[in-house]
Amino acid sequence: MRPAKPLLWVLLLWALIGGLVTFHLLPMVAWLASGLFCLVLFALDGFALRATASPELVRDIPAVLPVGVEREVGLRLQTFTRRSLRCDVHDLHPGHWLTFGLPRQVTLTPHRELAMTYRITPAERGSFEFPGCQLRLYSPLGLWRQVRTLPVKQSIRAFPNFAPLAKFALFSSEQASRVVGAHLKRRRGEGTEFHQLREYRLGDSMRQIDWKATQRARKLISRDYQDEKNQQVLLLIDTGRRMLAKDDALSHFDHVLNASLVVSYLALRQGDAVGLMASGGASRWLPPQRGLGTVDTLLDCVYDLQAQPVATDYLAAATQLSLRQPRRSLIMLITNVRDEDIEDLMIAVRLLQKRHLVCVASLREQALDTTLLKPVENLNDAILASAMARYLAERARAHAALRSQGVFVLDVTCAELPAALVERYLAVKRDGLL
Repeated sequence: MRPAKPLLWVLLLWALIGGLVTFHLLPMVAWLASGLFCLVLFALDGFALRATASPELVRDIPAVLPVGVEREVGLRLQTFTRRSLRCDVHDLHPGHWLTFGLPRQVTLTPHRELAMTYRITPAERGSFEFPGCQLRLYSPLGLWRQVRTLPVKQSIRAFPNFAPLAKFALFSSEQASRVVGAHLKRRRGEGTEFHQLREYRLGDSMRQIDWKATQRARKLISRDYQDEKNQQVLLLIDTGRRMLAKDDALSHFDHVLNASLVVSYLALRQGDAVGLMASGGASRWLPPQRGLGTVDTLLDCVYDLQAQPVATDYLAAATQLSLRQPRRSLIMLITNVRDEDIEDLMIAVRLLQKRHLVCVASLREQALDTTLLKPVENLNDAILASAMARYLAERARAHAALRSQGVFVLDVTCAELPAALVERYLAVKRDGLL
């Protein structure tokens, strides 16, 4: 319990009375009487604060929050004292999260519930805890204040932002792919799996004509084909040091997770199975599963996954994946290819290619493109531009070495990654490569 500002003003007034006594403007008894009165007043007010029961509090917050999205948190307070209670409220949220609306000073009316809200923005993924709520209570006369912590503990999880996936649910698979930014090649009825019979249309190939159905119907009937379902897509995500780079508020690894969720959702909508393996730093394994409920399983698997400042062992990752995934799949390896890693990566890719179709998505820092676009005005600018050009040339040679082995290579920035993954996945299905 600590003194509040009104108590200090009272003490200042008492000191002023003491000054008047010193100059014989007031008798000594006035100073002693006022001091005794203040002492009794302080004691009674402090005792009343100590005897005040703590209010009850209920926190309303979802168990799962998306990263980087502002959400509203509700607090409901109620006191059962006979008098109104003034207090400052500060919820003990994770300290590095942005908040708006705290602390808040409120007055609680006896036997009535007071509802208040504040806004919070999760800063990173993972499991977090609200250990309680801190209240600063004021005495009836406002002379004392006391800080109390209500043990209202609550655990929450911060997931990658899944709002784009909810938006995709309003569209068909093809429309959702276009929303992402994937450029789809138009074709009609030329998949690998039979879909339906229909009347012949100008432009249908001869192999599409069903001659038996044509004979029965006495008119040309074509077979309509669709992309084959029941295929498997496996995302191999690098959790090593390459993913710690940042182009904006999110790390490259967070961008990779968001893009992985997008392509996973669209693949699940197509009827394929999706799995995930994380390797390099932290490791995770989720075998391929079907159904849109797999999105929730993916979120549970990766929500607390973080990149770590360690080198990625591509060969070890490829070996583990080959042992865990015997069925032929489309392997989408998402990393940042550097020329010093190319030998190990080539060996790992050749191992995977014995059974799988491999696509390597190589993230490119946005700063590289920005630097090359800047005008060269002095020697330092020229040296920097030359170094960037040389680095990009070495990077291009590493990508060319992968392509020479029959690997699909995507050289993209974080902003381009979701569309590039979706476009490559759909092209593989369209061409029946699995």
